[in-house]
Amino acid sequence: MLAKLHSFGLSGIDGYVVEVETDINNGMPSFETVGLPDAAIKESKERVRSAIKNSCFDYPTTRITVNLAPADTKKVGALYDLSIALCILAASEQLPYRFVKEFCFLGELALDGRVRRVNGLLPILIAAKKSGFRKIVVPEENAAEASYIGGLEVYGVRTLGQAVAFLKGETSLAPVPYENVASAIGQDSGIGDFKFVKGQYKAKRALEIAAAGGHNILLIGPPGAGKTMLAKALPGILPDLTSEEALETTKIHSVAGKLDGAAGIVRSRPFRTPHHTATMVALTGGGNAAKPGEISLAHNGILFLDELPEYNKRVLETLRQPLEDGVITVARNNRSVEYPADFMLVASMNPCPCGYYGSKKQACKCSPGEINRYLSRVSGPLLDRIDLQVEVDGVEYDDLAGTTFAESSADVKARVDAARRRQTERLQGTRIHCNAKLNSELMRTYCAVTEDAERLLRDAYEKMNLSARAHNRILKVARTIADLDGRETIDAAAVAEAIQYRLPDQKYAF
Repeated sequence: MLAKLHSFGLSGIDGYVVEVETDINNGMPSFETVGLPDAAIKESKERVRSAIKNSCFDYPTTRITVNLAPADTKKVGALYDLSIALCILAASEQLPYRFVKEFCFLGELALDGRVRRVNGLLPILIAAKKSGFRKIVVPEENAAEASYIGGLEVYGVRTLGQAVAFLKGETSLAPVPYENVASAIGQDSGIGDFKFVKGQYKAKRALEIAAAGGHNILLIGPPGAGKTMLAKALPGILPDLTSEEALETTKIHSVAGKLDGAAGIVRSRPFRTPHHTATMVALTGGGNAAKPGEISLAHNGILFLDELPEYNKRVLETLRQPLEDGVITVARNNRSVEYPADFMLVASMNPCPCGYYGSKKQACKCSPGEINRYLSRVSGPLLDRIDLQVEVDGVEYDDLAGTTFAESSADVKARVDAARRRQTERLQGTRIHCNAKLNSELMRTYCAVTEDAERLLRDAYEKMNLSARAHNRILKVARTIADLDGRETIDAAAVAEAIQYRLPDQKYAF
């Protein structure tokens, strides 16, 4: 007998309908899965057989053929186990087909019939809703994640037996209650606070500008100056995620298997800190399943690269395209997947191998050749894409010994939020949400400067031998400084401050 039901697959962070067809015919006992299954799906026959038997159902001892359509699309993962098992029960007339035809099924099976959680449920539910499905059975462990999609009846099950009993009407299950995304969004209580950062007023000002405009930033200074501490405090002053950003970020983390199952959603902006030994695949994504990497996991948040020159140069160069386009394409074998990668790059580095070149606290022991070789590990084109470059020297004793707290992250965040609101209002009707992403057309419209500011910008462009990209980034940073000050026109003071954040590039001659 033939039975059909529906499940879903993943292509990047987008779901697509998969029709599970099962045919049971006379013949030698066998189990064949077709439709471009990967190894995990091919092995599902053992999980499905044991789960059916251990759930006290009859396993057909005949020829079983399972087809996953569309047959020309590669299927990946164990999320089809539950749908295959139920389809076999329907084809063997242990589960009337009329009970399953309205549903869509997702879940991995344990040998004892338990239904285990799956990755990528959120994008699948979004795709299911768009495809017209309204009733979906998922693992109970995925219930928190499923609760943030409205307009669906999502039922969480613990076992295969419970799923069958529910479908037959022998037991009742309440749909997963809907949770509003906006109510779940908030700051991570574990992040650092600016009030604990002693001194470093210039660096904190630069981080405030970076947060207000979504700008990339590089902190340069000796060991122990507080570069990492400053970077870790930055998430506390970033604007809260919007509902759309939270869902999009959650989709990526869900597909990658990085989502907190209890929370069910990414509540605050990501802060990813890959080690300097990270490979290109770890950073950009890939592998057999073309999973997202650190670049995409940092989407709508921060990618922090500590000790920037220690990273492999080829790995660093892969950042150039996503920094410009906000997406990254992962091509593996016969698959090509595009992932969002719109992140703030925050990097830190020593100015030389010993770390004290240019420091007022300690003399440098490196030769000019060693310094040049060290700095050359970071390419000029990559540095050109970093809007703010800030020198961070050691903290003065009076600042370190002071007993009063500095300005808190909450106070700084209030100014950042006000600046972002100005940008949102100004850019209403466009797909751009912050100054760092302004294109040439929008810059001509919204980056008007005074005559004094124009002269200053011209002098800097000619004397500092700036590239066109560096000129535009100075103008965008000046736009953000003006927004923080509540000014619509960019004056000479805003341009002068923006220019000083390009001076380290000239000093260290990257």
